[in-house]
Amino acid sequence: MVQKYQSPVRVYKHPFELIMAAYERRFPTCPLIPMFVDSDTVNEFKSEDGAIHVIERRCKLDIDAPRLLKKIAGVDYVYFIQKNSLNSRERTLHIEARNETFSNRVIINEHCCYSVHPENEDWTCFEQSASLDIKSFFGFESTVEKIAMKQYTSNIKKGKEIIEYYLRQLEEEGITFVPRWTPPSLAPSSEMSSSCKKPAAPLAVVVPDPALKEGLSSEPLSTPSGVPEPAVGTPDDKLDADYIKRYLGDLTPLQESCLIRLRQWLQETHKGKIPKDEHILRFLRARDFNIDKARETLCQSLTWRKQHQVDYILDTWQPPQVLQDYYAGGWHHHDKDGRPLYVLRLGQMDTKGLVRALGEEALLRYVLSINEEGLRRCEENTKVFGRPISSWTCLVDLEGLNMRHLWRPGVKALLRIIEVVEANYPETLGRLLILRAPRVFPVLWTLVSPFIDDNTRRKFLIYAGNDYQGPGGLLDYIDKEIIPDFLSGECMCEVPEGGLVPKSLYRTAEELENEDLKLWTETIYQSASVFKGAPHEILVQIVDASSVITWDFDVCKGDIVFNIYHSKRSPQPPKKDSLGAHSITSPGGNNAQLIDRIWQLGRDYSMVESPLICKEGESVQGSHVTRWPGFYILQWKFHSMPACAATSLPRVDDVLASLQVSSHKCKVMYYTEVIGSEDFRGSMTSLESSHSGFSQLSAATTSSSQSHSSSMVSR
Repeated sequence: MVQKYQSPVRVYKHPFELIMAAYERRFPTCPLIPMFVDSDTVNEFKSEDGAIHVIERRCKLDIDAPRLLKKIAGVDYVYFIQKNSLNSRERTLHIEARNETFSNRVIINEHCCYSVHPENEDWTCFEQSASLDIKSFFGFESTVEKIAMKQYTSNIKKGKEIIEYYLRQLEEEGITFVPRWTPPSLAPSSEMSSSCKKPAAPLAVVVPDPALKEGLSSEPLSTPSGVPEPAVGTPDDKLDADYIKRYLGDLTPLQESCLIRLRQWLQETHKGKIPKDEHILRFLRARDFNIDKARETLCQSLTWRKQHQVDYILDTWQPPQVLQDYYAGGWHHHDKDGRPLYVLRLGQMDTKGLVRALGEEALLRYVLSINEEGLRRCEENTKVFGRPISSWTCLVDLEGLNMRHLWRPGVKALLRIIEVVEANYPETLGRLLILRAPRVFPVLWTLVSPFIDDNTRRKFLIYAGNDYQGPGGLLDYIDKEIIPDFLSGECMCEVPEGGLVPKSLYRTAEELENEDLKLWTETIYQSASVFKGAPHEILVQIVDASSVITWDFDVCKGDIVFNIYHSKRSPQPPKKDSLGAHSITSPGGNNAQLIDRIWQLGRDYSMVESPLICKEGESVQGSHVTRWPGFYILQWKFHSMPACAATSLPRVDDVLASLQVSSHKCKVMYYTEVIGSEDFRGSMTSLESSHSGFSQLSAATTSSSQSHSSSMVSR
């Protein structure tokens, strides 16, 4: 398996030329990198004007590996070829490195780039990417991979520290300014150039930072006087090391890489709208930074959010009065770590009465609104406290909990809520304080604990009786001034006291079933199954030419091909048994075929857009400006992987891909809308789903009559 690394943007608050002077001091050897033993120049080129300088070095490395492994491999040192291409005119340095030793067994490629900060020409940016592919290594592939990744991440941590070490060295020698390259005809006299050690402009003075930890500190160094400093950490900034530390916290190099790579994948597949970095990071943490697992669960959650319009829940859904009166929970200040604090008096709540009066879905929707509010409060507290806050603390008071809370439908509703929250709000619970747990609590815990993730369970602290008032109790986590009055504190808590729901508010099973159905099917999206040999098609009738057909769909399972056809004839409505010939059952009737088998492409209907292949997990938005009135057919078709042209045998990748789609079935969730040309603004903002407050949309979209989606501009 290929291991990849992608760094965030590291910012040095010093001019490019000074950074280059510090960088050159790393050669031929660097005392800060003991494994970097030596380097020899093998090729060098300089342009006549001195703007281009390309130098190729052969670097000698002493890898920290077991002696037995070195003996088996038959080498003491490992050699790399490093090519540096400096463009003084453009103020860029591109570094390419590849391994020379074992190049037929191990493939290592690295690319680094130093460039000028886009918002401040006196600052320098650094980016780094690398890949490791071990084909074979005497049966020690796994061991070599671990050694290589350990060595690489160790050097990454030292990267910034090394540059700053040489910057301090330059400062000690009196070099705090290096003039920019100028064309030979404009070059200063030798007398002027000899004074480069004296500042000709406000100095970029290097101040050593004693707080550097492992080379990852993003504390700002001193900057040139009079130069406006771009705001660090605003949500619109490009993802860089300073932003990560300020808003997301301390991450290891590999964790940073996982975040950036998953974010890039979402930008490519979700066409201009992706969740916030904090939310992506939650899914990565929940899956121990396994990108494939995090991507799968995150895509499922994004589809779920869109289908059930969770993005709008705080603005459009008003909780029923019964919930406002009898749901004994609410937000209450924050804990000592700055996390928002939610108080739930579960023991005082009539769970049976709430379920009988409202139904399971209304309760679930209310809990989702609480979680959405929690996400919003985390963002606010991050700004208020000046440090990353991505989770909240929940205080659950069980005083009054008894056997009536173990009513079977109530427990079923609770388990459903836990399941949905675990799947869509991972790593949002920072700590759960369970107070005054009665004797019946172990019974409830036995029922619900199997549905709670192991990482989440470790955040639970349970106190019986008045234990929470002693050492290691509530005062360790919450300031005395905000402990609620019902817990012998001094702060008046506005959380409703709960109580029994009047039976006059109970509703019949039929009423609750209808209400639940209404609540959870209020969506502009429809789902459809796509089978091999049985595409899903929908009909759009156009009366006025130059209308605009817009679409927004998610590929929930499998790979599909999206087509748009036009016909002057109206297709016949699909027959109920249209799938019978394929021996495929279509539960819920969510597959429809409109194009008759006897129709011929080019005679009875025509293709108006090039086929668009969409991979599993992609979110696709697009539009088509119609040229003729008539009937347009939008088709989602099963995508069969083509066999390799060089051989009649299928590729391994093709076989594995076909196995991933059980029974040759795909699934899409879609929404379409027809807009008059005078109302179309040349963007996807007409689609309701694009107004998501949860998703981050590109600030600009492009007008196109093609079906290709608007692309997102990376922030």
